[in-house]
Amino acid sequence: MGNKKVLFMVQAAMIAAIYVVLTIVFAPFSYGEVQVRIAEALTILPLFTPAAIPGLFVGCLLSNILGGCAMLDIIFGSLATLIGAYFTYLLRKKHPVLAPVPPILTNMVILPFVIRFAYGTSLPMWLLALSIGAGEVISCGVLGLVLYAALHRYSDRIFNPKAIS
Repeated sequence: MGNKKVLFMVQAAMIAAIYVVLTIVFAPFSYGEVQVRIAEALTILPLFTPAAIPGLFVGCLLSNILGGCAMLDIIFGSLATLIGAYFTYLLRKKHPVLAPVPPILTNMVILPFVIRFAYGTSLPMWLLALSIGAGEVISCGVLGLVLYAALHRYSDRIFNPKAIS
């Protein structure tokens, strides 16, 4: 296995692990109808490495399993993160400032249905979308862009495959 493949797997695993730790440590804010999942700030990472896409998906999947989420949430909540991460990756060259938008939108669209059908909440769908969207704006938009600013300066040293040579 080449160094690039090893680096990809290590980066994906590290991102997944950090996502799980952040979600579990901040569990009171990470789950439910009103949530600010701090780990969603990591959805900015596909701007730096494609390894973030599977890393975020696996991290979200494990967090939802460990958090005792319903099966619909485990599946579709994790898919929302995967879709958001993929579209963030597509924005990496031309529109990095828009990177928080895909995870915000995918979670606003998918999670209200998940919360309604998996947990039987009676809140209106628009209110669930607004609640989830507000949490995502805080985690992806604010914290994610802070993370982007912190990493951008050193991204060549952190994410460059030549760094392990």
